[in-house]
Amino acid sequence: MVNTLIIAGLAALGILAAVIIVVLLKKNAGVKGLVRAGHEAETALEQARAQADKLVKDAQQQAKAKLDSADAEFESQAREKRRKLNETERRLVVKEENLDRKLQGVDRHDREVANKERRIAQKEKDVEALEEKANALVQQQMQELERVAGLSQEEAKGQLIRKIEDEAKLEAVQVVRRIEEDTRARSRQLSSEIISQAIQRSAAEHVVESTVSVVDLPSEDMKGRIIGREGRNIRALEMATGVDIIVDDTPEAVILSSFDPIRRETARLAIQKLVVDGRIHPARIEEIVENVRADLEEKIRQEGESAAYELRVQNLHPELIKLLGRLRYRTSYGQNVLQHSKEVAFLAAAMATELGLNTHVALRAGLLHDVGKAVDREVEGTHTELSVERCRKYGESEAVVQAIASHHRDVDFASIEAVLVQSADTISAARPGARRELLETYIKRLEKLEGLAKGFEGVGKAFALQAGREIRIMVEPQKISDDKAALIAKEIAAKIKSELDYPGQIKVTVIREMRAVEYAR
Repeated sequence: MVNTLIIAGLAALGILAAVIIVVLLKKNAGVKGLVRAGHEAETALEQARAQADKLVKDAQQQAKAKLDSADAEFESQAREKRRKLNETERRLVVKEENLDRKLQGVDRHDREVANKERRIAQKEKDVEALEEKANALVQQQMQELERVAGLSQEEAKGQLIRKIEDEAKLEAVQVVRRIEEDTRARSRQLSSEIISQAIQRSAAEHVVESTVSVVDLPSEDMKGRIIGREGRNIRALEMATGVDIIVDDTPEAVILSSFDPIRRETARLAIQKLVVDGRIHPARIEEIVENVRADLEEKIRQEGESAAYELRVQNLHPELIKLLGRLRYRTSYGQNVLQHSKEVAFLAAAMATELGLNTHVALRAGLLHDVGKAVDREVEGTHTELSVERCRKYGESEAVVQAIASHHRDVDFASIEAVLVQSADTISAARPGARRELLETYIKRLEKLEGLAKGFEGVGKAFALQAGREIRIMVEPQKISDDKAALIAKEIAAKIKSELDYPGQIKVTVIREMRAVEYAR
């Protein structure tokens, strides 16, 4: 407010000085000009005073408005602080009342505890007195017993301890046996439930593969064109694909025969394309076969990706995906290996989920456990060794690799997930209709299995049971002891594993029976 008044006064003095200067400048113009200048100066002075008064009034009004606003704001803040202080004071009062009640409760509890301690101390004194009295009575009775029994306390104590030990050992053996029986029964029931649930959730189809394929032709005339002049076309096809092409009396069809499904598929697709194209000659045959091979490689990759996507297995190396795709055209005892691998993966993952184990490891190991079969006809080594080598080479975890390595029990199980993979592999292979063998092959395999067991010294009889999944061996008790029987079982199992090819597993049971015969005459 004071600053505003000062500014207004300075403005008025400035105006007055300007008027005086103007008057002095016009003094030489004459008296008339001087008078007129005087009047103008007075007029200007009046205007300056009026403007100064107005400025002063405006400044006063602004100052008053600001002062009123500041007073209102201060009053509002003061009221809010008073409200908060009152609320804080009320909470403190409530807390103080609660604290007083708690202190009263603590005091009452302390008094109760003190009373209980006094009663307990008195009871302890009474118990000590009774214990002393009981000890005296026991000592008196012991002396009387020693006199009557004719045994010292140490001798009686030793007999009693031995009797108690014998009874405790007998009871312990009975308890352990009962626990073992209960555990076996429960484990059988639990394993049966888990396996049955996993199998029920797996709705796999079983289509037994064969070593021949049939290609339908649009007409009988096409057979002659496939054979070609002097058989040159059919020879070119067989040379390019490595497949035996059989042209017989089957109407409008030719038969492709080969143990390699990829070769059969290559030949089948090539013949179909040649039939559609119509140009059948050796040069065109070679061109079509090369194109079909390239297309089949892409199809193999897609088959592998489809299998991984179906089971939701991620981050597989591209080479492993190709190997999975090749399994689509690989069979084992008539069972498609890719379908078998997918089923093993599903069963192992389902059982792992039921048991709360690592589903990821079980799923990957189940899917990849037979990838070595994609190259076992090209590279030396068993399919298990090749599977382990490829999976380790292409970045699979050690848990997955160990589970794959033990799925035929070539090595000890490294984890429970490995046991599940082996069980799932056996279940998939043993399902009705999953695998087949020719009768001659089946009979020869059983005869070879029995002959292998009979080749061991001390073996009297050997019987192959359950379609060759178990061999039961009777040994001569005079030559073979119990310990030797267990060793023979291991040796026979090792020899079967090294010399025979078989699906699933074979149980080796060695029986040693001792008979004593006498005649009463």
